[in-house]
Amino acid sequence: MRTFAHCFRFMKKIVYILLSVLLLSSCSDFQKVMKSEDIALKYKTGEELFEAGKYKKANRLFEQIVPKYRGKPQAEKLMFMHSMCFYKLEQYYLSGYRFEQFVSSYPKSEKAEEAAFLAAKSYYEESPIYSKDKEETVKAIEKVQLFVNSYPNSKYLAEANELVKELDFKLEKKAFEIAKQYNHIYDYKASIKSFNNFLLDFPGTSLREDALYYKFNSEYNLAILSIEALKQERIKLALADYNALVKAFPETKYLEEAKKLKEELEKEKINESKS
Repeated sequence: MRTFAHCFRFMKKIVYILLSVLLLSSCSDFQKVMKSEDIALKYKTGEELFEAGKYKKANRLFEQIVPKYRGKPQAEKLMFMHSMCFYKLEQYYLSGYRFEQFVSSYPKSEKAEEAAFLAAKSYYEESPIYSKDKEETVKAIEKVQLFVNSYPNSKYLAEANELVKELDFKLEKKAFEIAKQYNHIYDYKASIKSFNNFLLDFPGTSLREDALYYKFNSEYNLAILSIEALKQERIKLALADYNALVKAFPETKYLEEAKKLKEELEKEKINESKS
């Protein structure tokens, strides 16, 4: 058993040594190509690295030779691989820019449609979560929509439409959360105004039920906290919002809470009429 264990450890060391030698040899070969003046060798090596999924190394070579291949037959493929490397490395700002350059330079290329889609998708990938600034999301929607308009029969159309839906929802979610935040910090006038704008801007939103409830909640709080001269008019507005909620969503998840608020409003209305 000791002899077997000793042999196994010995073989394991040999394997590690061989792998290290191969790795060092590979790194050494790559460095030689990097330092070489042979652009054809750099193209060939870069292409091989690209096909092997070694995008970082491939791109280091491509960056050296892209300017030298302008106007040559290999430039089209080189530019596409260069762009794809950025995409695979998740450097989406650069991949979006490079793919757009490719489409502009080679509009009739068989890769033009794919490049246009990946350019649009790069902008989609650059879009931040909904809570961040919406500028990049708006830009991404414009880019994806431009692709859809340019390639209405594209095989990427279904995916592009899904990207637009996701990006639209980010804008919806951001607008909704802003209006809801006003409700949470007791700025009920701002909340009501924001929810009115939200419902106008996103009539088909999946957040409609939530928006109608929080708008009613804000109207309720504004009415209850109002001075006597404004209370009755605001109670009417709040009750109208309650009716809008239960009409649109008879079985709303907010029904129990909404009914309680409605009853309080009606009590306030009765008490005011008695006084």
